[in-house]
Amino acid sequence: MSGCDCEFEARDTSQKKTLYVLLAINAFMFFFELVLGLIAESTGLIADSIDMFADAAVYAVALYAVSRSHLVKANAAFLSGIMLILLGGGIFVDIIRRFIFGSDPASFLIMGVGFVALIANVICLFLIYKHRKGEVHMRASWIFSKNDVIANLGVIVSGLLVYLLGSRYPDLIIGSIITFVILHSGIQVIKEALKERAECIKEVKG
Repeated sequence: MSGCDCEFEARDTSQKKTLYVLLAINAFMFFFELVLGLIAESTGLIADSIDMFADAAVYAVALYAVSRSHLVKANAAFLSGIMLILLGGGIFVDIIRRFIFGSDPASFLIMGVGFVALIANVICLFLIYKHRKGEVHMRASWIFSKNDVIANLGVIVSGLLVYLLGSRYPDLIIGSIITFVILHSGIQVIKEALKERAECIKEVKG
């Protein structure tokens, strides 16, 4: 049995199961946070919902990459990074609009939705933990899940500060920070993907 691919098949099956669950959780939370974020007029929640959408897209791309070559996986991770940067840019435009035209964020709704999102992302983090040092597309998934937990904590804090200070600015600031995290994650994933792709090309030429 030493020459069979059983080990790789088991690993790929494990990755797929994990990614399907992560995709389902993030797709649901995208709609949940987006709708309630619009109702709450919360930049932080809207930004976090877009981050959830980006994660769902990343997991979908990662599912496509499972069982394929290292070069395909690197290209999938690269596409994920580009997607994050584009979405981050869109959120940044919305934040500028709200800074100019104003908003009236609902603090308790922000905190409540932020807490639900935190629970969802802690579950995702637990599921992806064993794959955190795996192939590039799985490392990308780990990076996104880890950053999401930090973003959720920021959203909850922003809701509390909106209530205590009676100001919309904590929500706008947290939305800006989440946008920065999204952009930074995109750049980080692109760097990893380019490094992996270069190594694959080097192996082919060698």
